[in-house]
Amino acid sequence: MSGQDPSELFRQEAQELLDHLEQALLDLSDRQQDQDLIDSTFRALHTIKGSGSMFGFDAVAAFTHYVETAFDLVRKGTVPLTADMVTVALAAKDHIRNLIENPGNATEAQGGELLSRLERAVDAASNGTAPGGDSQPASVDPAAAPLPATDGKESDVAPTAWRIRLRLPKDCMATGTNPLLLLDELAALGEARIIALTDRVPPLEELDPFDCHIGWEVRLVTSKAKAAIEDVFLFVLDDMELSIEQVTGDAAVADSLPASRPTDAVAAAGAMPVAEAPTTAQAAVSAPAKAVAPPPRREGAGAKSEGAQTKGGAGGSIRVPAERLDELMDRVGELVIAQSRLKQVAASTTDVQVKAIAEEIERLALELRDTTMGVRMMPIASLFGRFRRLVHDLATELGKEITLTTSGEETELDKTVIERLNDPLIHLIRNSIDHGLEAAQQRLEAGKQPQGNIHLSARHSGDRVFISITDDGRGLDRQRIQTKAEENGLLVPGTKLSDAELFQLIFQPGFSTASQVTNLSGRGVGMDVVKKTVEGLRGSIDIASTPGQGTVITLSLPLTLAIIDGLLVRVGAGRYVIPLSAVEECVELPPVEEQRSRGRNFLNIRGDLVPFLRLREMFATQQPPDPFQKVVIVSSGDMRVGLVVDQVIGDHQTVIKSLSKLHAQVGTFSGATILGDGTVALILEVAHLVARGQHRDERLRAVG
Repeated sequence: MSGQDPSELFRQEAQELLDHLEQALLDLSDRQQDQDLIDSTFRALHTIKGSGSMFGFDAVAAFTHYVETAFDLVRKGTVPLTADMVTVALAAKDHIRNLIENPGNATEAQGGELLSRLERAVDAASNGTAPGGDSQPASVDPAAAPLPATDGKESDVAPTAWRIRLRLPKDCMATGTNPLLLLDELAALGEARIIALTDRVPPLEELDPFDCHIGWEVRLVTSKAKAAIEDVFLFVLDDMELSIEQVTGDAAVADSLPASRPTDAVAAAGAMPVAEAPTTAQAAVSAPAKAVAPPPRREGAGAKSEGAQTKGGAGGSIRVPAERLDELMDRVGELVIAQSRLKQVAASTTDVQVKAIAEEIERLALELRDTTMGVRMMPIASLFGRFRRLVHDLATELGKEITLTTSGEETELDKTVIERLNDPLIHLIRNSIDHGLEAAQQRLEAGKQPQGNIHLSARHSGDRVFISITDDGRGLDRQRIQTKAEENGLLVPGTKLSDAELFQLIFQPGFSTASQVTNLSGRGVGMDVVKKTVEGLRGSIDIASTPGQGTVITLSLPLTLAIIDGLLVRVGAGRYVIPLSAVEECVELPPVEEQRSRGRNFLNIRGDLVPFLRLREMFATQQPPDPFQKVVIVSSGDMRVGLVVDQVIGDHQTVIKSLSKLHAQVGTFSGATILGDGTVALILEVAHLVARGQHRDERLRAVG
């Protein structure tokens, strides 16, 4: 990572910390007395502030300092946490994100306004009153908006002498802790004398240069309280040896005299191996601390930030740019194609060694494919977590009582699929909240609890993932949808459709049953975009609804978009791939059906009539059919259809290549792949073919 921009490293770390901060604040809105959550919120703010200062994001450090100070008051019990403080803190979190990602859009006036709101909320909490007034304050400089003092816990007191002895764990530097920055922080609190403790340094032949063998004794005279000293070690306290003793009488006077031993932190470190020494260490030790804003701490490199990934160590991990994962997946795809060519060559030779090598490479390619796909997989919790804030804000805006519950967060999905699912799920959740869930009074009148519920769930089934959005609202109005569809010309009046078929009409462009369109959503408005996005991911959407009880929208999605297992078939001279996950079985076309070229085409599959499509007719194949044709039974949702082919060649590792823009609208195919001989095979879109077969069946039934 030597070539990576340091500011980009900070942005990556800050992204994780801000996500963690938002989740903690949302939890605090329900559990305001949870001390662990309060501590977690404070630590996230503390780290963002310190890292921002270290990487040159001074505006971030200055603003975050005041938010951190407010939560420090809460953490130490000086001020009780209130719902208003949580609301302002969420808005402050958004402002911090803007300062990092879009500094040009985050004005000083916005920051000053938020700090003024936070100060009023803290004052109200201190006095036990509601925040006063709704007037908007004028532009305020963040540095001019100090929060209340902490009743002596943080404010200056009479200078006191302290003796501090500390020893960090041997692997502290490998886990991201820089001892010199901790000494910097101590020195910034007052006048300090730092003495290196070398009694545990091993002989040279036994010394590991990557371990920290030195301890330190610090004689500190400061007007800060003991809590300020403890805060220096906030992130490493659990793993270190630390003693803080107040020194009184003659010993205090002696400790406060000019140091006769080394007073430079770098010199005091002696032979301690470090990658680089901060240039601020000398000045920080030799001069008393000064009150500045933004705050003087620079703990970013000396603290273990929550959520950060580190390199090395047991169970460690490293950050890898997403582009590198995509490139790795492309290379694996090319390897799979080359392996298919080798397999084809090996099949045409009698050389036993070539066949053995081909089998070994096939096994290794399969394992590498699975490993690479596993690296790209992410728990869906990373997606679900984003919607807690959405539900919280919409509930406040609409004046509704709503809870969001989730299950199956450990379910994993390809990172590309997760990224592209964000907008469709936002739209579905907004629709459920705005038009699905009733207001509290309406729910009470219907015999329900006043608080509505949105439930997100995910589960694996084969090589697909099913994501469901469930609400306990009013449900879809079947008659209203039918009437609207007839008015829009989507249905012939009097047409009878099943619920599943009728509900699919809400995905038509511009379709809406809402009596009025709100600024949030309209049931069906934009739903066509949702469906196109999901189908672009080779997925499908099913809807089930019970009037008065709620609606369930289920998205069926593939685990990955890069490589799938397929069934290679031949139709005439052309070869096609059917996703193996959709294949139920293969049967031979009965002679009586083989002779029938027109009319109703059905197969009796163990008592069930299954319609089938002749792919030769669909693809206008001119070559004569094979004497014994095969039928591949495929399914999509609860519907099945048979696809008649000339030959089932066998299984095939399919590297999916996107179709050109010219062919992107051809619904029969979802992509293409390169076969072992270098030719191209099209990948069939099963959901489209199943729907086509079912519609054909319905038309024939209506005629006959």
